[in-house]
Amino acid sequence: MMHRWLLGLSAALVALPALAQDAVPQIPYESVPNFLKLPADMHLGEAAGVAVNSKGHVFVYSRSGSSLGPAYGNAASQLLEFDGTGKFIREIGKNLYAWSFAHTVRIDKDDNIWATDKGSDMIIKFNNKDGKVMMVFGRKSESSDEDSHPLHHPKPPLAAQDGRFRQPTDVAWDAEGNTYISDGYINSRVAKVDKDGNWLKSWGDRGKGPGQFNTPHSIATDAAGNVYVADRGNHRIQVFDNDGNFKSSITSGGDPEAICISPGAHQYLFSSNSNAANDLDHGGDIYKLELNGTVVGKFGQAGKGPKDFGSVNAIDCRNAKSLYVAEAGNWRVTKVDLH
Repeated sequence: MMHRWLLGLSAALVALPALAQDAVPQIPYESVPNFLKLPADMHLGEAAGVAVNSKGHVFVYSRSGSSLGPAYGNAASQLLEFDGTGKFIREIGKNLYAWSFAHTVRIDKDDNIWATDKGSDMIIKFNNKDGKVMMVFGRKSESSDEDSHPLHHPKPPLAAQDGRFRQPTDVAWDAEGNTYISDGYINSRVAKVDKDGNWLKSWGDRGKGPGQFNTPHSIATDAAGNVYVADRGNHRIQVFDNDGNFKSSITSGGDPEAICISPGAHQYLFSSNSNAANDLDHGGDIYKLELNGTVVGKFGQAGKGPKDFGSVNAIDCRNAKSLYVAEAGNWRVTKVDLH
C-alpha cells in the first residue's frame, strides 16, 4: 500500500512543472499577419525589427535588400515605413553605408528612427521628417583593414573597446535622453551614451553571474529609468538602474528573445519566449508580465499559421492592447490585438 502511495506521489511531483506551465493564463487575441501592403516588386526577408511612432506609422527593419551579392556577405538590411493602415510610404536609407544585416529598429520620444545593424556593428539615428542620418555609432570592418575578416568568437572573448561594437542588437533611452545599447552577440555588455552621443560608460562581460551576459539580445527602459536586458543565453531578463547597478533578475517569462515595455501609468513588460522546445528557431509564445516579473498571461505558439509565431525578433508595445510583432522565421510583421 505504501509502495503504491509513493509511486502516486512521484508521478504527481513529475507532473508539477507541466501543471505550473499550463496554469499560466492564456490571453485571448486576434492577429492580422498580412497587415503590411508592400508594392508588387518589393518583398520582406526576415522581419528583424518593428517600431511605431507617435503618428501610428509602422517602421520595419527587414533582412531584405538587393539580393545581388554573394550568398555570404550580401547586404541584408532594408528600412521601410508604412502608415497606420499598413500602406507603404517609403524606404529610408536606401544603399546606406551601414546596411549589412538588420537586427532592430526603435523610435525615440521625438520620433527619431534608430536602426541597429548586427552585420556592420553600427547604430544609425535618422530624423523622422526626411530620413536623414543624424548620428552614427560604431564602425564596420573594411577590406582595407589589415585584420578584416568575418567576426570570430574567441574564448576567452576579446576585451570590449569604447566606441566600437561587436554585433550589437538593440537600443533604448531614459528620460534624460541617454541611450543604452545592448552589445551583443560577441561583446557581452551594455553601453551608455549621452544625448549628444558622447560615450559615458559600459558594464557587463560574458558569464552567468549578476551583471554578466550571454548574448544580450534586446533592451528596454521603464519610466523610472531602470534598464531591462534580455540576457537570452542565460534564460533571464536582468534589471539595472540607469548607472548599471544590478537590481534583480526575471526568469518567469520564458527565454527572452525580444522585450518591450509599454508606456502609461501602469507599464507592462512583454517578452517573446525563445525556448528551444519550440518547433521553430526561436519564439513561439509571448509573455505579458508586471515589471517585477509576475506573469499576467501569455499568448501564441510556434508555427506558420495566422495565429502562430516564428522566431519573434522584436515587439512594439506602444499600445499595450495592440502589438506589432516582427517574425524573422515567418518573414512577416503581425499585428496582434489582445482582449
